[in-house]
Amino acid sequence: MTKEIFSASSADTFEIGAGFGRSATPGTVLCLDGDLGAGKTVFTKGFAQGLGSNALVTSPTYTLMHIYDDGRLPLYHFDVYRIDDEDEMEEIGFSEYLRGDGVTIIEWATLVPGLIPDDAIKITITRNPQGDPDSRIITVVIPDKERM
Repeated sequence: MTKEIFSASSADTFEIGAGFGRSATPGTVLCLDGDLGAGKTVFTKGFAQGLGSNALVTSPTYTLMHIYDDGRLPLYHFDVYRIDDEDEMEEIGFSEYLRGDGVTIIEWATLVPGLIPDDAIKITITRNPQGDPDSRIITVVIPDKERM
């Protein structure tokens, strides 16, 4: 199933992320893609709030991963922008976080296609070419579990 969601502002993107966080279940994997500055981290901040976290969410661009465990589920937030090889992810124990008791968000997931589970929810955030510079189109692809 594919769905497009319009976001008029970063506040909208945050709230859309919060909605996903409120409905998240253990073991959920979300793959976030989009250009630099598209709103991936804003979405993740909202997602964390939707989980009930009060953490200051930042992009783990240089550390690869942040863990936020003060919400109803732990959030494992990866940013793989600087990864040169998928083996680097395994070195930090990436696969251990995928099916645990928390939720995994992977920014720049298209850079590590071999590590992404088939049932991951794929979210692409793009600038709206016909709208305000702050507006976005958020495309959500949820795999059909019956085909898996």
